[in-house]
Amino acid sequence: MDEEKFQDNFRTYAGRNTVQRPLFVIYILLAVSYLLIVIGFAVTLSKATTLSSQLIETQGKLKKYPTSHDFRLFPCGPDTRQWEYFNGKCYYFSLQAVPWQQAKTKCEEQHAKLVIIDGFPKQNFIQTRTRNERFWIGLHEPQTEEWTWLDGSDYRTGFKYWKQGEPNNYLRRDEDCAQVWINGEWNDYICSSPSYYICEKPLPSTPPASSKGK
Repeated sequence: MDEEKFQDNFRTYAGRNTVQRPLFVIYILLAVSYLLIVIGFAVTLSKATTLSSQLIETQGKLKKYPTSHDFRLFPCGPDTRQWEYFNGKCYYFSLQAVPWQQAKTKCEEQHAKLVIIDGFPKQNFIQTRTRNERFWIGLHEPQTEEWTWLDGSDYRTGFKYWKQGEPNNYLRRDEDCAQVWINGEWNDYICSSPSYYICEKPLPSTPPASSKGK
């Protein structure tokens, strides 16, 4: 009788042990899986933080040292996209009308000058963009009463594109500043009157090759 009871108790214990062992293994696997997930998340977060820092650093370098690719897309500089490229120089067509002297100052503030028109190629380029509006150019008639280009170019022997009958000091007014107007032809006008203006400057220098690798 005791022997049978012992055998029954042994079978009961063995059955319980058989049930508990798989559960224990499952708990261990779950714990390991959770630990691996936490480690993976930490590693991913660390890499994301590093990549973010590298991206910010790279963006800062690109702003400081634009690449040659940027200059091919935007010859006048990636930060000056309102400037237009033509034949080796950059041109800005203003959206604000101001007197001639103020236009001259505004161009100088951008390390440029009022445009000097020295031939038909530049004349054609300008007149296709001014659309019959008045735009100041870098030609004026100071107290010497002789028309003078701001860069010192020879006016007498140089290119001219005056409208017929201009310059004329209309109604005896002192029209001492030049502008392009209808069909891009030149017109003399009162310097204190507001007009749009065209700035001109050389192409910016591309960054040195040593800067790109830093």
